[in-house]
Amino acid sequence: MAEAYIVGAVRTPVGTRKGGLAQAHPADLAAHVLAEVVRRADVDPAAVEDVILGCVSQVGPQALDVARTAWLSAGLPESTPGVTIDRQCGSSQQAVHFAAQGVMSGTQDLVLAGGVENMAMVPMGANVGFALEHGLALFGDDWTQRYGDQEISQFRGAQLMCEKWGFSREDLEAFALESHRRAVAAIEAGRFTSEITPYNGVTQDEGARADTSLERMSQLDPIREGWALTAAVASQMSVGAGALLLASERAVNEHGLQPLARVVQLDVVGDDPVYMLTAPIPATQRALRKAGLDIGDIDVFEVNEAFAPVPLAWAKETGADLGRTNPNGGAIALGHPLGATGSVLMTKLVYELHRTEGRYGLQTMCEGGGQANVTLVERV
Repeated sequence: MAEAYIVGAVRTPVGTRKGGLAQAHPADLAAHVLAEVVRRADVDPAAVEDVILGCVSQVGPQALDVARTAWLSAGLPESTPGVTIDRQCGSSQQAVHFAAQGVMSGTQDLVLAGGVENMAMVPMGANVGFALEHGLALFGDDWTQRYGDQEISQFRGAQLMCEKWGFSREDLEAFALESHRRAVAAIEAGRFTSEITPYNGVTQDEGARADTSLERMSQLDPIREGWALTAAVASQMSVGAGALLLASERAVNEHGLQPLARVVQLDVVGDDPVYMLTAPIPATQRALRKAGLDIGDIDVFEVNEAFAPVPLAWAKETGADLGRTNPNGGAIALGHPLGATGSVLMTKLVYELHRTEGRYGLQTMCEGGGQANVTLVERV
């Protein structure tokens, strides 16, 4: 099987819903990172064989195959096609998988993967609005026969995890505070500068709060009465885009590219759709087993902080070191622009491996429907 290499990775800053990126058209935002990753790799854009972007809410300005419209908006060759995919929060991580698999299969040599989401312009859930407006069920009779008419939501799933693993509100808030602390430290140290391409005058991530505290978090109302969850321990709704260029060894040699990382293992696993957010646990275990690696072999983990109990339960079950997990803060502090987050996390992971001279990195994300992707990479 052919090897797949990441030869370019770049992201926009992750903006808040009322920040400097809120009015950026998603296609323009994605166009910016697509053009920039091609420019940084110094490769002929006509050599790119496909563009695969993740985007969750594919309505309005995020409709009409935003991967294709973004590529064309960037002024890049019409000969390169594009496709937009939805694996919920893991959409752009799955885009990286599809790109890598195209390269590893030997059928493609140079593929762009990434994602975009503007949650200020296209709110979360906008793509299910038609069903709700017309009184149509989101789940059919067969689903109801299997799972009943119980609530299926990320919020309930996160609370169920708190109850199953015994996490208190204080546990969640301590984790959230550390996420902000790490993110603020990373921003102040300039750790993200080289991976970020500024947009509309925004040069750094907008979500991290230097002034937050356990006391301030304790004053927030829970999402529901009696729950451990509050807004402080959940990811922020955000705006952002990211792009990675995947190449075969042949393309590396032909175009004189400089690999940043080698793709070691790709996996995606399904788990309980009611708990919804637990799949990173079995996905990580299986990916490591397939790769012949142990959890202790991994130098850096990027685990999406959709809610604090997700990485906490994942670490408890896998034995992963939380000190190596999201070392520069996670989505609780930096934000979670849905379809873009997978590419943002992979970009962060690759750059952090180079900064620390680590060898192996692992990325995983919980996803709607009770799914999770895992990507293992090795620094080159």
